[in-house]
Amino acid sequence: AVLVILAILALIVTPLVLNIIRKARVSADKRSIDAYGRSIELAVADYLLDKGEFPTNIEQLTIEYTGDKVECNTTQLNEDSSVYLAECTVGGRTVSDYSYGKEQTATYEAYEIGDEVTYNNVDYYVIKNSGVNESSVTLLKSEPITSSEISSYLSSTEVASKVNTNGTYATMAYYARENCVSAGDVSGCTTDYDVSDMKQVVDIWKTNYAREASESRLITYDELINNLGYDHGTWGGSFWNINNEYTPSWVRSNDYTYCTISPYEESMSSVWSISRFNGSLGNNYVAYNDYAVRPVIVLSKSVL
Repeated sequence: AVLVILAILALIVTPLVLNIIRKARVSADKRSIDAYGRSIELAVADYLLDKGEFPTNIEQLTIEYTGDKVECNTTQLNEDSSVYLAECTVGGRTVSDYSYGKEQTATYEAYEIGDEVTYNNVDYYVIKNSGVNESSVTLLKSEPITSSEISSYLSSTEVASKVNTNGTYATMAYYARENCVSAGDVSGCTTDYDVSDMKQVVDIWKTNYAREASESRLITYDELINNLGYDHGTWGGSFWNINNEYTPSWVRSNDYTYCTISPYEESMSSVWSISRFNGSLGNNYVAYNDYAVRPVIVLSKSVL
């Protein structure tokens, strides 16, 4: 009889005890999320004091938190320096239907293709529509990089050897030079922008003039065709005729030629470029001085 009574008590008490333990764990996990949220808010405050600007993402912050690991699918940094966390796990355990802070629907200034923007005293054109719900904008430098913009980062000999006659910085080789026989021989070269001389130039310029940009590169052929409506018209025998009705005037220039990241078809010896003579779209080996670097950057709207 005693054993039966003990068994009945165990059946009744065990679920109650387990439920108490579960609730205690859930409560502890919620406190961990709260502590993590407060740690982020303190990190935001430190960042504002140190940098004088609002952080654009959580990766920029130094968060001092020592509890169980918290990971959230939604981490929103609000304009009032608060944070919103949702869909979180603590130590790998899912905490259902619990969030920290209040969700805010952030709105930003809208930009349309062709809008002019000035950042760090440099002029740009917007090359991709960016609505009120998008926090960043994609920009094309209005003028090529000049020798003076990067002269402090290279020796005078290096600058002189890479600048064309109108003072803009020549693109130099698009190709990985270490595999080339010489600057004028493209055999054995690759169309890898990441190891090109052009990328080196863009990276140096970004360090000095667009440090806050999350991305810095050359424009792509797809952006020219799809975003900017660039229309190279019909083949005129020796070059593509330009249909100016659909082509923004600021896409091209009479003073210089600039090229894109995109290779010409699958060619290993040339890339798409826009001529400085007539704005025509062509393909050339870009190791000559009439090509100019015109970077594309992606900026947070909060810095504009």
